[in-house]
Amino acid sequence: MIGWTNYMTQPRQIAERLLDAQVEFLLAQVTGERFAEVIARDVAAVLAVGDTIAFGDVVSLEQGTETVATVVDRMGGAPILADTVGLFSDAIYDHIASNTEYSLGDVVDREPVEALLAKIFGMHQAQERILDRLTESPLVATVASRFVDKLVGDFVSVNMERAERIPGVSSLMSLGQSAANRAKKAAESTFVGDLAGKSATFALKRTNNAIQEMLRDAPVHSAAMEFWDLHAGESVSGLREYLTQKDLNELVQLCYEIAVTTREKEYFGVLVNECVAVFYDRYRDRSLSALLPELGLSAEDVTGEILRYGPAIIESAKRDGVLAGLIRERIEPFFFSDEVLGILGAE
Repeated sequence: MIGWTNYMTQPRQIAERLLDAQVEFLLAQVTGERFAEVIARDVAAVLAVGDTIAFGDVVSLEQGTETVATVVDRMGGAPILADTVGLFSDAIYDHIASNTEYSLGDVVDREPVEALLAKIFGMHQAQERILDRLTESPLVATVASRFVDKLVGDFVSVNMERAERIPGVSSLMSLGQSAANRAKKAAESTFVGDLAGKSATFALKRTNNAIQEMLRDAPVHSAAMEFWDLHAGESVSGLREYLTQKDLNELVQLCYEIAVTTREKEYFGVLVNECVAVFYDRYRDRSLSALLPELGLSAEDVTGEILRYGPAIIESAKRDGVLAGLIRERIEPFFFSDEVLGILGAE
């Protein structure tokens, strides 16, 4: 019986020694310069394997759709975004307000701005459709009518003040005002009011035509670029004159709210799925490694990013004994398995 106990104890002791040696070996692989060598070797090995595997062979369209949907659902509304979006806007505003080193032209190139404006002003179909839909709104017609009424009212008021300075004209103006008041009451009738509404709509359509002709024929693009050039040479700190820090914060928060609520809509999911399908059709025959350059990444980039953060994390875990414990926890079942103990006992 004692011999049998010794026979079983010896393989386990050997297994424990082998386990300790394996843990120390793996710890050495992630320490100092050796870690960089291991990462470079393993990244190259992974990419070599990736060259032999097509994207479509390991990722189905259904899987890709589910993954993107999960990312949009979980990360799109993550609490960290809600907590930081306002902080980011405040920080940006503070930096803009105090920065006089850079001009707007240093931050944004003129060429893409010019191309963007040219495209916007050249979208005649969109302009015409927007203006036509505006004329269909009774409220817009009312606003246009009030706008015209305001212009006419201000014109009459200014000229009345001038006319009243002339002797004898004041009484005539009073008579005219009385007549105008009676006309105003008459305008409140259904027929006259409806006629005024139609006139406002007609005037709005004529205004739309004038706007369309101006956008087509007048040098609006050149005028817009002159406006850009006027600001391009100024420091970015001048941008704060257009809105306050509170305005920027509220605008950012509102845009974020629109993005979050839109993300939850069913149709947004339909659009995302369509984009995933297009991506899948385009890249499913590419190898996994070939996708890295398409994403603007290289093996050196991947290795560099791992080495940027990995050593500090690993050294901290190693210093507290956490890393050794994790390694031991994962490989210990192998060394103490019946197969390994049987091999050691047979030796």
